[in-house]
Amino acid sequence: MEPDGIILIDKPKGITSHDAVNRMRRLLRTKKIGHTGTLDPDATGLLVVLAGRAAKAAEYITSDEKVYEATLRLGISTDTQDISGEIISESDIIPDSEKVLAAVRSFEGGYMQIPPMYSAIKQNGRKLVDLARRGIEIEREPRKVEITDIKAEKINESNYSLYVKCSKGTYIRTLCDDIGKKLGCGGCMASLRRIKSGDFDIKDAVTLPECDNMTYDRLCNRLMATESLFSSLPVLKLDGFFLKLCKSGCEIYQKKINTSYDLGQRVRLYDEEGFFALGEVRDYEDGSAVKSIKVFRL
Repeated sequence: MEPDGIILIDKPKGITSHDAVNRMRRLLRTKKIGHTGTLDPDATGLLVVLAGRAAKAAEYITSDEKVYEATLRLGISTDTQDISGEIISESDIIPDSEKVLAAVRSFEGGYMQIPPMYSAIKQNGRKLVDLARRGIEIEREPRKVEITDIKAEKINESNYSLYVKCSKGTYIRTLCDDIGKKLGCGGCMASLRRIKSGDFDIKDAVTLPECDNMTYDRLCNRLMATESLFSSLPVLKLDGFFLKLCKSGCEIYQKKINTSYDLGQRVRLYDEEGFFALGEVRDYEDGSAVKSIKVFRL
C-alpha cells in the first residue's frame, strides 16, 4: 500500500528543498510527493513533506503562518539580499541599537513587499531567478505580507538575531534588505532557520540521516494523517442520506443539516470512519450549502 500522510523534515544547509523531497521520494518509495513551502539552499529548518494523497492537499492550505529565526547583517547589501550574494554596497556607519530595534519593530503589521529577483516566483511565465542569473532585472508588483510578531536582539555591532512570525509568502531576506534600507546603512540576511509552519513545529521533525537509518515500515509509521493539515477547521460529521449525497458530489444545504457556517468557510467532512474530505460552504440558488472540494478517502 502506498504511503499516505505528512512527515516533518529538518532540512540541512547546502541542499535545496527539491533535493530533500527527492530523497524522501526514494525512501518512501512513492512518486506522489511534495511540500508546503520552499527553503533556500542556505536555509535550514522545518520542511513539511506531503506523501501520497496528502501531496494534493497543499493548494488547499489557506492559513500557513510561518516562524523563522534569522540573522540580520547590517552594513552590507547584496544582489540576492543574503550573505551569499555579490556585495553591491557597504557602509561603516551602523546606527545604534536603539534605532535598529525601532526600525525592526516598525515592520510589525502589514506591509507591501517587493519579491526578490532571486526567487521562484513566475512573472509572464518566467521564473524571476532565471532572469536574475542572466543579469536581467524586471519590475515586480509589491505584495501585501503580514508580520504578526518580530523581535530583534543585538549580537554585535553589525549583527542582530531576528525572530519573525509572518504570513505565507513573506521573504525574510527581503525583510532584512528593507530594514537595512530604512536604516540607511544597508542590510542582508546572514542566516535563516524555519521553526514553525502552520501548526507544525521543528521539535517534531526528523533529520534526513535519521530517515536514512529507519526501516521502511518505521519511516511510514512516522507519517502523520493528512487531516492534520486542516486541524484548525471545524468538523462536520455526515451520515445516512446526507453522507451519500456528499460522496456523490452533491451540495448539502445547511438548512437541512442545521448548520450555519459562513460562506467560504472550509470544513473537515467526517463519516463513521473519520475524515474523508475537505468541504467548503458556497452559495446556491436555494441557499448556502456545503460541498466537498477535495476527497482524500472514498
